[in-house]
Amino acid sequence: MNIEGRIAEVVTQSIEELSGQAPKLGQVVLQRTRKDFEGDLTLVVFPFVKLMRRSPEETARFIGDLLVEKLDEVERFNVVKGFLNLSLSNNYWLEFIRKNTGDPDFGLVKPSAMPEKGTEKPVVVEYSSPNTNKPLHLGHVRNNLLGYSVSCLLQGAGRKVVKVNLVNDRGIHICKSMLAWMRFGRGETPESTGKKGDQLVGDYYVRFESELRDQVRQLMEDEQLGEEEARREAPLMKEAQELLRRWEAGDDEVVKIWKLMNGWVYEGFDATYKRMGVDFDKIYYESDTYLLGKDTVLDGLQRKALYRKEDGSVWADLQDEKLDDKLLLRADGTSVYMTQDIGTAQLRYYDYQPELMVYVVGNEQNHHFNVLKKVLHKLDKPYAEAIYHLSYGMVELPQGKMKSREGTVVDADELMDEMEATARRMTEELGKTQDFSDAEKKELYHLIGLGALKYFILKVDPKKNMLFNPEESIDFNGNTGPFIQYTHARIRSVLRTAGKERLMRVHDFSADIELQEKEKQLIKTIYDFPGVVKEAAEEMSPARIANYVYEVAREFNQFYHDHSILNEPDKQLSDFRLCLSELTAQTIRNAMGLLGIRVPERM
Repeated sequence: MNIEGRIAEVVTQSIEELSGQAPKLGQVVLQRTRKDFEGDLTLVVFPFVKLMRRSPEETARFIGDLLVEKLDEVERFNVVKGFLNLSLSNNYWLEFIRKNTGDPDFGLVKPSAMPEKGTEKPVVVEYSSPNTNKPLHLGHVRNNLLGYSVSCLLQGAGRKVVKVNLVNDRGIHICKSMLAWMRFGRGETPESTGKKGDQLVGDYYVRFESELRDQVRQLMEDEQLGEEEARREAPLMKEAQELLRRWEAGDDEVVKIWKLMNGWVYEGFDATYKRMGVDFDKIYYESDTYLLGKDTVLDGLQRKALYRKEDGSVWADLQDEKLDDKLLLRADGTSVYMTQDIGTAQLRYYDYQPELMVYVVGNEQNHHFNVLKKVLHKLDKPYAEAIYHLSYGMVELPQGKMKSREGTVVDADELMDEMEATARRMTEELGKTQDFSDAEKKELYHLIGLGALKYFILKVDPKKNMLFNPEESIDFNGNTGPFIQYTHARIRSVLRTAGKERLMRVHDFSADIELQEKEKQLIKTIYDFPGVVKEAAEEMSPARIANYVYEVAREFNQFYHDHSILNEPDKQLSDFRLCLSELTAQTIRNAMGLLGIRVPERM
């Protein structure tokens, strides 16, 4: 039991012995003492005043005296109104450092403590979910980084996680790219053009929209149609819809082109995922899940959970939920997005019987996932309540929103190129890499560039929209990835200088060391890490980890500025500071790992 648990136990037992009534669950609340007050942990005593029949100040002093008497770790206390501020002993903090230094899993639930395979229901986390009509862009970057980090967070907190991707490989948007390639491609391939397959297919999606705009403009002028009607009536749009019908009917020629072009895209996606540092345990394809979705909908229709309109379309009646009825199958029998999401949920239930199915999807789909849960309830699915939409805000650039149809999206590969180039320029300006080989430099620029990108995106609360500025993200000062990476490299440099042999013996430092303020602040910040991991996992918020690890780096740099480590004449104190530095580096490494960010050994 940690010190907070032991304090809570003593407080609960003492109050029950004196008053005959135990505090209610959750009333014994300990929190970090505010920096402007003396103390390490603060207990709010107001909930116990009636039980104790004393004033808040008297209650606090009474409990404080008991804790000092019964727990060696509690050295002294002070009372501010109804708040009891507890100061823990130097020895407690020193033992914390001694015990945890060298633990590679510090702050995380150790693999040995996790449930055996098959004994716990997993959390299935879906992220990425790209369409095979274009390459991954900046919006996908936030999605992938958020989904991967949330998966790492849940695993770090001891949950069993399955990372999945749902590839939207069918539908009208795919047919648009296919049709443009069939009409204008002249047999182009990734090999013949030197382009990544996803980028080549994306070019034809943009080409389709460009040609369609010309047709729409002509129809609006010649036929005096409104824009929406002109778009429906445009020959190119009708051809694309016909192509979709042929695909759903299994037309051999259409299916062959679909497989060819999707194959190009998958190769492109795989290269981007690898470079981005994200992966998946399983990939689902909409072309498979929509069939199960259709079967599930038809079964619901047969059981009268759904209804069919006169035109043959199938709907869910959601009026009792104060929502509009939801279309699930069109009159021609083709499916909609909701249909495939029903199939996907069903398939994941078959595969994993998960406790939770997390969908990392932008906030423009909030209504969609609300409706999905209602429809699954309508269909009496046992996993309806397991659906959890991790809604996140949009990413914008200083120049405004991106538009796929107009080809103004920021390609993920090009963004990573830009980040690495910026990292190279800024690192060389600082003169940090004179003794690096070319290969080492390339790896370092990749680590810094990608670390800057990931950190800048993940430090923002997922629910908030964000403005991404590449230049601002790569800064070796302030709340940025490179600043934290540089702090880690600085610590590793100190540890290398100390040498492996000395580091093996430094844990034997004296228990009589008197901690200085900056040392204690750093220790207390590191001490919080396991709790921050737990809370961040519960909230599914990598931003909690990002802003925490910045605080660790900031506290270390303040400590490093004020106190010598290797040049400290007192060897016991020097050994202690080496231990503190080593645990700080491990905390930074583990925290950044939860964000999917690697930290360099030197830079």
